[in-house]
Amino acid sequence: MIDVVLPCLNEAAALPAVLAGLPDGYRAIVADNGSTDGSGDVARAHGAHVVAVPQRGFGAAAHAGLLAATSDVVCFADADGSFDLTQLPRVADPVLARHADLVLGRRRPRTAAAWPAHARLANAVLAWRMRSNLRVAIHDLGPMRAARRDALLALNLRDRRFGYPLEMIVAAARAGWHVGEVDVDYAPRAEGTRSKVTGTVLGTARAVRDMSKVLAR
Repeated sequence: MIDVVLPCLNEAAALPAVLAGLPDGYRAIVADNGSTDGSGDVARAHGAHVVAVPQRGFGAAAHAGLLAATSDVVCFADADGSFDLTQLPRVADPVLARHADLVLGRRRPRTAAAWPAHARLANAVLAWRMRSNLRVAIHDLGPMRAARRDALLALNLRDRRFGYPLEMIVAAARAGWHVGEVDVDYAPRAEGTRSKVTGTVLGTARAVRDMSKVLAR
């Protein structure tokens, strides 16, 4: 069994289809970060293990899900319907085979609307900084990803906001991990859900601010 951590804030409209896409042998851990739309109840009704995370912040939810996981290899993905979870083996299999320590899903948008220009540009700049500063050959920060649970915990990640995904890559690179990248499909968010990051310029700016603080440390 492979645990899949799904940080969640008001994703009730997306969760049924998201959870239906889990491949055999994968278990969803929905880290509910204070949803007010019944996301936790929806997740439970569709077979997910739900962890209530009162501390607000994407990183707080992601890390709480990691702590709740019990599998050797753990995956992460967004809960908004933008990823096809049937593709989780693309990121998990290289880790299971020990061909890589951390694998990121490089987003390949299905439509132009899937990834707004401002968010794509910010991601490209951060990925370029990773290649330049840490010699990590990635082109996307890859919200869909996989690594071994005990190794992730040993990285001692501290960020509890939007810098958490980047901190994971930075800490892995500094620890000498082999970081890999595979293509995954990227679709528009499920109808009836609202982006906390890429949907607005302000949200993207906040994420870049949090991530820049990680790079500055």
